[in-house]
Amino acid sequence: MAKKKPQEPQLEIPRAIIQDAVTHLKRGESILYPTDTVYGLGCDATNYDAVENLFSIKQRDASKKMIVLVDSFQMLDQYIEEVPEMAWEVLKLNKKPLTIVFDRPKGVAENLIASDNSLAVRVTNDPLCRAIIRGLRKPIVATSANYQGQPTPVHYDDIEPSLIEKIDHVVDLPLAAKNIKPSAIMKISNNGIVKIIRK
Repeated sequence: MAKKKPQEPQLEIPRAIIQDAVTHLKRGESILYPTDTVYGLGCDATNYDAVENLFSIKQRDASKKMIVLVDSFQMLDQYIEEVPEMAWEVLKLNKKPLTIVFDRPKGVAENLIASDNSLAVRVTNDPLCRAIIRGLRKPIVATSANYQGQPTPVHYDDIEPSLIEKIDHVVDLPLAAKNIKPSAIMKISNNGIVKIIRK
């Protein structure tokens, strides 16, 4: 059955939309949803099989890991063994979507963790993403809604229909982001080394 295009923006996010997304995530299923950057594919970041399914849907090499969203500094602290002090300072000052690659993650699906024992995490301020995460009470995966190697879609109509058909549930809301582009990415290691991966 064809998935419908998201409806026009609303002032408040209907509770049913959040509950539907959470229900699918709890079942270990995939969702297509507007993130704080671009349209993304997501699943429960603690569910190995759900993560494996997203890799398959995107036709993504398992060595190319996906980003995880958390709803708060407190949740970040739950899933990273030791958040470097520098990372806390960067996060407090940062105003735009920023993904940080941290050392020594914990509690997430093993297939999200890179070979160097790191994990890319973004603390999201997006109301929809935060509501879904809080409803699930777990972090969620956020990977762009495209096949590996294809351009990141900036509008819903740019998403490949065949990709949409493979997803279990489409969250019926449009992007709220004004500047639609992937987040900046930096790695802040526990040894103090900082590396800019994407500006």
